[in-house]
Amino acid sequence: MLKGQIAIVTGASRGIGKEIALKLAEQGVKLALVGSSEQVNQTAEELKNKGFSHVLPIQADVSNESDMQEVVRKTIDEYGHIDLLVNNAGVGFFKLTEEVTVEEWKKVFEVNVQGVFLGIKAVLPHMKEQKSGTIITISSDVGRYTIPNGAAYTATKYAVQGFSGSVAQEVREYGIRVGTINPGMVDTYFAESTQGLPEKKDWLKVEDIANAVVYMASASKYMLIDEIVLHPLIQQYPIA
Repeated sequence: MLKGQIAIVTGASRGIGKEIALKLAEQGVKLALVGSSEQVNQTAEELKNKGFSHVLPIQADVSNESDMQEVVRKTIDEYGHIDLLVNNAGVGFFKLTEEVTVEEWKKVFEVNVQGVFLGIKAVLPHMKEQKSGTIITISSDVGRYTIPNGAAYTATKYAVQGFSGSVAQEVREYGIRVGTINPGMVDTYFAESTQGLPEKKDWLKVEDIANAVVYMASASKYMLIDEIVLHPLIQQYPIA
């Protein structure tokens, strides 16, 4: 169902974003991969070596408006249109509130909230013109409840939930679908951690999140999946 579609994936250099790119490529999706470092080129090469030829790496800062406008322009120049935007880029840390610096506060909001805003703002004129499109943001389960030592990160995810919900209502008349995927604990590089640590063996895997993206993007055009929430079985969390 996704074969031949065109997707932009941010934060595609490693972890969840890299796996999303792989799963979409396996579905026959043509990709524009966005990363903040040259590592995104390595990810593109790895996909090409697996036999996926339609992979366009773009080094860009998701919190920079001109960068994201250029991402959209390059994608359309390469493929002709855009069907899917996956906002995956994100940063986070865990600290007591009084230990958080203003620079850290700004950075987490610039990437997690402003990055989502600018990606969506950049693709919307194109998607509105073609009267179709799907926008998926990888948010977090802490966009639905709060945790200690994560005030800045949690605040960004609440912002993403509110923003995505409002945008979804704005654009549904154009046939554009907007949804979020809200994972719990995932074995990845989040908060400068290491993927594959023994203590994470029962956590969600990056392929679980990627499979959720494929499921949401593959839904029938008349169906809007507002959000998907998923947790590892071992995780205790508040019931909303």
